[in-house]
Amino acid sequence: MEQLKHECGVAMIRLLKPQSYYERKYGTWAYGFNKLYLMMEKQHNRGQEGAGIASVSLTKEPGTEYMFREKAEGKDAITEIFSRVTQEMAGELLMGHLRYSTTGKSGLTFVHPFLRRNNWRAKNLCLCGNFNMTNIEEVFQFLTQQGQSPRIYGDSYITLELMGHRLDREVERLYIIAKEQGLTGTDITDYIDNHVEMANVLRTTMQHFDGGYVMCGLTGSGEMFAVRDPWGIRPAFYYRDDEIIALASERPVLQTTFDLSSEDICELQPGEALIVHKNGESRLEQIMPAQQLSACSFERIYFSRGSDCDIYQERKRLGEQLTPAILRAIDNDVDHTVFSYIPNTAEVAFYGMTDGFRKLHGDVRTEKVVWKDIKLRTFIADNSERNDLAAHVYDVSYGSLKAHEDNLVIIDDSIVRGTTLKESIFKILDRLHPKKIVMVSSSPQIRYPDYYGIDMSRLEELCAFRAAIALIKEHGMQQLIADTYHACKTDPLSANYVRDIYAPFSVDEINHKIVEMLRPEGMQSPVELVYQSIEGLHEACPHHPGDWYFTGCYPTPGGIRMVNRAFVSYVEDVLKMQL
Repeated sequence: MEQLKHECGVAMIRLLKPQSYYERKYGTWAYGFNKLYLMMEKQHNRGQEGAGIASVSLTKEPGTEYMFREKAEGKDAITEIFSRVTQEMAGELLMGHLRYSTTGKSGLTFVHPFLRRNNWRAKNLCLCGNFNMTNIEEVFQFLTQQGQSPRIYGDSYITLELMGHRLDREVERLYIIAKEQGLTGTDITDYIDNHVEMANVLRTTMQHFDGGYVMCGLTGSGEMFAVRDPWGIRPAFYYRDDEIIALASERPVLQTTFDLSSEDICELQPGEALIVHKNGESRLEQIMPAQQLSACSFERIYFSRGSDCDIYQERKRLGEQLTPAILRAIDNDVDHTVFSYIPNTAEVAFYGMTDGFRKLHGDVRTEKVVWKDIKLRTFIADNSERNDLAAHVYDVSYGSLKAHEDNLVIIDDSIVRGTTLKESIFKILDRLHPKKIVMVSSSPQIRYPDYYGIDMSRLEELCAFRAAIALIKEHGMQQLIADTYHACKTDPLSANYVRDIYAPFSVDEINHKIVEMLRPEGMQSPVELVYQSIEGLHEACPHHPGDWYFTGCYPTPGGIRMVNRAFVSYVEDVLKMQL
């Protein structure tokens, strides 16, 4: 319901045959680009601020361009960049990226891929990724202390500079070996191009980073790689046959693009890299030791495409597991209850919820109560008028329930900020005059920001946090805020002290306060919130235990430091406003 700008999408293709092979078999020089385009469109859900592509040709002669990159901004960026593709850009190595900004920095400068140029083919490096690094300050200091001077302060550019530096060292290592073997001139260059060991580059680069990532790259000499963070926070899937090697952020993308079954596709494991050498040989290499698995559960609830065979079943289970709690909320009166959902991402959880009720009760009444209209153009300058238009993005089906007689159970995938509920959803649902509105979230209360690739960095944006602070003040427990602030300020690495803010209160207490805070003025219908439990989340998504959004259990030291820092910023911002 509340769109989260999040994550990013990556796509890579390595053509293993000569270009002429694909022209003969598929009738076009653009086979690789056509597949890359489809992979990117199928991941458009992961990024709509910008897109970029890169290609490397292994057959171009010196003096001609062999490494290409195109970037564009906006929701139509994919179409724009592929409209610029020419046959000259055809190559064996192809890479694409879809971006949502996670650092607050927007503009074409920050759209991936990032390119580092050099006259030596092997020293050219192009990077893109689905990532956010939590310790970029430390890495920046490391670079500057060894004499480097990054042009831009941002995790993407700093990663490029550090990896580029390590790639330079790898090339220099090979240069020394080639000289020792008596090679001269272009024989040295050929030796380097044919012996670059990307595992060395990745190990000496990624050891410096804390965060969630899938980092992808190409070199001018023909190396291709993708490496996943040691905690497995961010996802990546790959496929190999005798024609192509392909990698994407989501499994269904590969299934659809190459007409595959789910069994054909492998998942890149935590700390592992897929490395494709210039000659097309590929291997898996453990770059960093795998840590405790913390694969992101919010990927399963919200971010990834619901067409994945496992995600589809998991979202249905998330809905079905809420059946007992919803029954209590409607006093077991299923006969006078209408079930519905917030389009579009909660639809699968809705099927699971209604399946659960049918097992208990038989037939249930379902309606499409809420409609999501096209995005309205808020061209009116006055803020109040603009807000009024924005509140009408959703509409209701009038007559879909009996006024004052029927309960309305309506499920969403998550309730993050609560803004859309207060400004739109509750207002329009109240027009139907239900006996009671039961607002259901297929995810638990989102209590903590994310620092591994999603735009949830400020505690005060989260309605659960605002509710907990309000309860603390109501109970005269302001000292808890002061104590938490002191702990976060003085010892930010030992533990997530923000968890103390929630400790005095039950889930139900926070639920009631959220309703009170989000209830629009003049609303008449009673409202109750039902959230997924932490236990229910793990039961539905057993292979994705990363739950820091809900529990505050961050898998990396950087996440702990940043949530404590966020609380310090919150308190200091409040004090500034009070001065």
